[in-house]
Order: sequence, then C-alpha cells, then structure tokens
Amino acid sequence: MATTKTRPKGKRSSKSSPKDQPRVERGEVVRKKKKDKKEKRKKKKGKRTFTAKTADRHELYQFAVQSPDEDVKFLERVYRTYRKKQARHFREDFCGTGLLTSTWIQRHKENTAEGFDIDPEVLAWGVDRNFAPLGEVASRARLHMKDVREPSTTPPDIRSAQNFSYFIFKERRELLEYCKAAYEDLAEDGIFVMDIYGGPETMEVMEEVRKVDEGFTYVWDQDEYWPATGDFQAYIHFRFKDGTELKKAFSYPWRLWSLTEVIDVLKDAGFPKVETYWEGTDKNGVDGNGVYRKSKKGENCLSWVTYLIAVK
Repeated sequence: MATTKTRPKGKRSSKSSPKDQPRVERGEVVRKKKKDKKEKRKKKKGKRTFTAKTADRHELYQFAVQSPDEDVKFLERVYRTYRKKQARHFREDFCGTGLLTSTWIQRHKENTAEGFDIDPEVLAWGVDRNFAPLGEVASRARLHMKDVREPSTTPPDIRSAQNFSYFIFKERRELLEYCKAAYEDLAEDGIFVMDIYGGPETMEVMEEVRKVDEGFTYVWDQDEYWPATGDFQAYIHFRFKDGTELKKAFSYPWRLWSLTEVIDVLKDAGFPKVETYWEGTDKNGVDGNGVYRKSKKGENCLSWVTYLIAVK
C-alpha cells in the first residue's frame, strides 16, 4: 500500500505537452534523535541551499507537491455545499507525513482528525516535523499505523484520499473493497473526496520538470505504462543547483484508473451521488487557476487533475 503521495502540482488542465503530539496506534513511531551541534547552527538568511547529500526527501515533497491550505479550504467548501454546515472531524487516508491532517486541526479549535498510513518512517517524520511544533493543538489528531481499509475511531464528516494514492490498488475488487469501507465508515452525512489524474498525456513515457520556489527542481517521471493492464510506473526525482540529483526519491507502482472506472466503483460501493470538480483555466489560457467547480462533462485536456466528491 502506498505510504507517500504525489500530485504533479499544477499538472492538470494543461493544454500543452505524547500529549502534545498525535497518538499513533499499532506500532511504535520513534522520534528523531536530537540534532548534533552542526545541525543546530543558525541557518543563513535567504534561501536554503539544497543538495542531494543534505536534502530531506519528505521536506522536498511537501514543498513541491502539497498545497494543504488550499486543499483544506476546498474540502470545507464542498462539505458546506452539500451539508449546509461546517465539517469538524476529518480523516486522511494514505496520510504520509500528515501535513493535511495537521493543517486541518489548526483551522478551528473544534477540528479533530485521523490519519492512516502503514509506513512507520514517514509517520515518525510527520510527528516530529508537522505535529510536535503545534503543542497542545496536536492532541486533536490521532495517527494510525494501519491499513486504510480499517475503520476510524470516530466516523468522519470528510474522508479524503489525495494525490492518487489509491492507485496502489490494482484490482477492481481491491478498489471496491476500499470504497465500501469508506462508505460504511463515514458519518451519516459524510462525504468522501478523492482526486484523480488523467488525460492522454498520462499514458506517455515522459518527464515533467518544474522549478520550485524554495530553490530546487522537481521532476515527475512517467517511466512505464502498459495499456493491456493499466500498470503505470512513475518516480519523483529532485535536482539541485550544484548539479546533483536525488533520483527515485519516491516510487509509484500504480494502476492508472480512468475517471469513469472510479465513478462506477464508488456507485457500486453504495454512494448514491458522485460528482466531479474541475479546475478552471488561468488568464494565460494554458495553466490551471486553482479554482475547482462542479462539471458534468469536464474538459478534454492532455492532462488534468480532478476531484471526485462521493456523497453518502
């Protein structure tokens, strides 16, 4: 099962080629050792200098791929649209470092959350970096080192599977089992939010290279695609100004599911309503504008990222 996640940030409608920390269950998550004296030295002002030898892949991933503030705002908005009230309990599947979970609990004093993942290393990193600094606020989150098909402690108002991590399920029966578990787990007025990556460009062997403001280059590498099975192998690499590269920082042996396949699975899992939200186009006519709105038809682009909202 996937334990880290990716979304080629901005790669959608492209028209061109302890008490103060969350509880972790079933398995021990060990805090990192104290930093040595060299690591404690004050950083120079300005941008940091990343190299393949010194960079932390989880930190790079969060910079390059995730937009937790925007994601939380979107989740809040769609829940209000369907339920006319505020969501308070959130569940993040394939939570990885739990960045989205940590962002959720900071949004409101009544917000609580759960995160599920099976990788102790990535959970430990998240506890240390994303929750420990929050102090008492972190006690409103609980991280589970469990399979995402396991039930929540509290039925969530919103359950989310972001960055296509459910693509790790390669058989329809596995994906259906997961979606059924999500349906049964939700609160009676809950919603299940997934995102999906598609378009003809997703089936090509190619690299997308993008500079990241923090001072490094992100590479989304679509290495293999087999149309008879839908098997898809992708990697994330990071390149640095000194010419070094952190190759295969993350690996994704997935099945490339189509949008209609996933919609059908969600309906078979029991969801009576499944709707899609598509990103609008920026003023330049090429890039996405970051605003997702409901659409029945979508937009025929070379590549896109779309949200699926499954309403219980």
